[in-house]
Amino acid sequence: MTQPETRVSPGLADMNLGDMNKEEFRRFGHELIDWISDYLERVEDLPVLSQIEPGDLKAQLPSTPPQKGEAMDDIIKDVDRLIVPALTHWSHPSFFAYFATSTSAPGIFGELLSAAFDNKAMLWRTSPASTELEEVTLDWLRQMMGLDTGMTGIIYDTASVSSMHAIAAAREGVEMRIREEGMSGRKDLPLLRVYVSEQAHSSIEKGVITLGLGQRGLRKIPTDAEFRMDARRLAAAIAEDKENGIVPFCVVATVGTTSTSSIDPVPEIVPICEKHAIWLHVDAAYAGSAAVVPELRSILAGCERADSLVVNPHKWLFTPFDLSVLYCRHLDLLRRAFSLVPEYLRTPEQERVRSGSDYGVQLGRRFRALKLWMIIRYFGHEGLAARIREHCRLAKLFASWVEESPSWELLAPLPLALVCFRACPPTAEVDETARNRWLDVLNEAIMHGVNATGKALLSHTKLNDKLTLRLSIGNIRTTEKHVRQVWELLNEQLKLLSKQT
Repeated sequence: MTQPETRVSPGLADMNLGDMNKEEFRRFGHELIDWISDYLERVEDLPVLSQIEPGDLKAQLPSTPPQKGEAMDDIIKDVDRLIVPALTHWSHPSFFAYFATSTSAPGIFGELLSAAFDNKAMLWRTSPASTELEEVTLDWLRQMMGLDTGMTGIIYDTASVSSMHAIAAAREGVEMRIREEGMSGRKDLPLLRVYVSEQAHSSIEKGVITLGLGQRGLRKIPTDAEFRMDARRLAAAIAEDKENGIVPFCVVATVGTTSTSSIDPVPEIVPICEKHAIWLHVDAAYAGSAAVVPELRSILAGCERADSLVVNPHKWLFTPFDLSVLYCRHLDLLRRAFSLVPEYLRTPEQERVRSGSDYGVQLGRRFRALKLWMIIRYFGHEGLAARIREHCRLAKLFASWVEESPSWELLAPLPLALVCFRACPPTAEVDETARNRWLDVLNEAIMHGVNATGKALLSHTKLNDKLTLRLSIGNIRTTEKHVRQVWELLNEQLKLLSKQT
């Protein structure tokens, strides 16, 4: 039988259709490692907040893709020329906004290797290394945090996704055939309810919406004077809902709230959940990492009786974004909620191993465990604890300056490394409402003034209807020098704005 003639498009016959050759790869690989090293060394000299205006970068980029490949030299030059000026530099030691995070050298190396391996860790056989390293590394982290052996970990991308999966597992435990029959159109399904504090992260509400429970399925519990969930009001809300035919099935307590890093009273919440057979999920995305410090381990008091807990190593364990860990006591329910194995994914060893795709909506999974494994090995438990301990010391030092000054005040307790404060200089006699309105305007102007300098970046929240400045310390490169500098910048802005009013 005559084989059909293979036709090659004109101009493609001499084209290299493979990857970059090994000589170029080595050259640019070395060059980029040097570039990253130089970037991390000079990042302190760059403005923390990008100084460009909306649309500036897009205006400098071609509107159509290149027809022919371009030289890597030119691409790297454009990283410097175009990309770096458009970055807000989260690795800057004076990045104090949101929850300050940072990557680290061993984490960067882990990401590099993960990209090279390009494993899709959906099944054990598609990536035995990823599957088994994840189990071992997460057990190391469990031990470092002081969690008990009943907690088994699994990696997702963010706490938003981890918490959503925990709520899905809790919903599966209600035993109302939601996986099989869904929720819409069912007259036999009562309203299912999740409980959070008013200070809980917005991702919980998004998860409830995504799971089809609706915003009506979420009840927000008031907080006490320290912005912690009021356990008595939680108990009353659950009792009230049950009387009205609503089914309470999940409580989400927060260890380290976003606005203030407050810690919900988990030991008081646990017996309420146990009394009503309600799943308790703990959102410790930010603060959970602090439990690797022995003297801070008490922040997880009561979590030995929780059903699940999330912690984000990409927040305070110097791990490149993204890596979130869900620890769960009931992996059988999590698996029951999500496992779906078509014929093409069946393997001979599937009953003897754990496949990550059985425990979530994702099929393919990145080899995220590698970077965390390298970080724990490089720094060790003691090294990680020492860095977090130092961040807490720096936050307490900053808070002491606030307390000592007649022109500033603290607006929330300081359990870890997030300081909530505001300027409150003396003013002419006015009523409290007018004064607070003026202080809101003043503090917002101070924040924008500091951020505009490019020397530091702060964010804000509202506490008791007062605009509150937040200073979060969590960057591996932050030192006392940077904390003193931002205090000076704040006072300079206060002085400047006071003259103008």
